[in-house]
Amino acid sequence: MKISEVQDFLVNNHRGVLVARKKNGSPQITLVTPSVDTAGRVVISARKNTYKVKNISRDPRVSLLVMGEEFSGSKYFQIEGSAKVIALPEARNLLMDFYKQTLGDQMSPEKTHKKIVDENRVLIRIEIEGVGPQNRG
Repeated sequence: MKISEVQDFLVNNHRGVLVARKKNGSPQITLVTPSVDTAGRVVISARKNTYKVKNISRDPRVSLLVMGEEFSGSKYFQIEGSAKVIALPEARNLLMDFYKQTLGDQMSPEKTHKKIVDENRVLIRIEIEGVGPQNRG
C-alpha cells in the first residue's frame, strides 16, 4: 500500500480515530476530523486545552485510523506518524484552509475565524511515516 493512496482518500473522507500516548504510555483515543494539506500531511483541528494536544506535545508519536462514511463496508486505513502542534497566530491561515477543505462553504470566513480564535484552536499536523494494510481476510 502506498502513502499516496491514503492521502488521496483523505481529500474526501474526514472521519478518524486518533491514538496518542498518555504519560504512562497507555493509549489516549479520540474521534477526529482529519484532512490532508497540499504537502500530503494529515491535518486536524483541536482546541488547545484538550488531552490529545497535551499528549502530542509531550510525545509526538501517533496512530490514526481513517474511514469512509459508513462504519461497515467503507474503506479504512491506518496511519503511523509524528505529529506537531501549531498554535495561533501561526496556525491561523492553516486552520482557515483546513475548515475550507472539510466544511466547504458551510461557514463564512468571518465565522470560521471567530471560531478559531474563540475556541483557541490549534492545528495538529502529522507527517505520515507509514500506512497499514487494508486486508479484509
